[in-house]
Amino acid sequence: MPSMTILTEAELRTIVKLDLDAVACVENAFRALATEAVAMPPILRLDIPEHRGEVDVKTAYVPGIDAFAIKISPGFFDNPKLGLPSVNGMMVLLSARAGLVEALLLDNGYLTDVRTAAAGAVAAKYLSRPDSSVAAIFGGGVQAALQLEALMLVRPIAEARIWARDAAKAERLAGALREKLGISVRAEPDAAKATFGANIVVTTTPSTEPLVHEGHIVSGQHITAMGSDAEHKNELAPALIVMADLYAADSARHTRRLGELHHAIAAGLIGAETEVAELGQIIAGLRPGRAAASDITIADLTGTGVQDTAIATLARDRARAAHVGTPFES
Repeated sequence: MPSMTILTEAELRTIVKLDLDAVACVENAFRALATEAVAMPPILRLDIPEHRGEVDVKTAYVPGIDAFAIKISPGFFDNPKLGLPSVNGMMVLLSARAGLVEALLLDNGYLTDVRTAAAGAVAAKYLSRPDSSVAAIFGGGVQAALQLEALMLVRPIAEARIWARDAAKAERLAGALREKLGISVRAEPDAAKATFGANIVVTTTPSTEPLVHEGHIVSGQHITAMGSDAEHKNELAPALIVMADLYAADSARHTRRLGELHHAIAAGLIGAETEVAELGQIIAGLRPGRAAASDITIADLTGTGVQDTAIATLARDRARAAHVGTPFES
């Protein structure tokens, strides 16, 4: 029996970074979803409401990629009160030819953080104005910070505002990002003021009530919503979906059930079977992207198994090249 490789979070952090390679990896995954016969079952989710917990299981097989990942991703949103991270988990990478386990990626959610941030960069690359220089980030956690870093890979961001329910957390994050990124970053406790004048708005929270409303958004702005990956989560007012000149889903099948689109359908603002663009179709040139500088655009990202397979295989390849990891004979 061939051995599998065990990779720890510390090892994965050394070989996989949030960089243009990670962005390209996720961009290619979106393109494959639109152009290849990808097998991607619905997300399996387990809710543990008494502890504000949920566990998602995602997977996908992408033709042309010689392995596929199965990811177990717990999110327990009261964990920071216990001094623990909100997100945890691991990925198992299996051979697409023989089904054998090739690698166990004990990333504690790190690879998910990277691929999610990279997805935000891809959305901004294809949907925001190329001259976008001001960002508004909703959220005070790891993903909020990574989204701003990711935007800076694809857009000339020079200023950012951070909004979070916990004002002190927003202040701390703004200070840390100012120091790390060398740009103007400030905490903004008023959501409307945070979005005013921002070219790109990114929401990264587990909110169950809209944070961004139609009165907050004006022509030319782009919104990436990534927190709504469950039926009860909702970051954007449903009216924004129909107000937008262009709405793009990572997976229309997912966003009709889990994303911001789901809430617009439930509110009766859009038909359940209304055809919507997917980000991969725009990347592949199968659907038009932003048509004018004045367009309002929305990316509704629930997270997809193709992204997990893409980042997991990137990690495996990097580990092989760097001779990193511990072989384990089963």
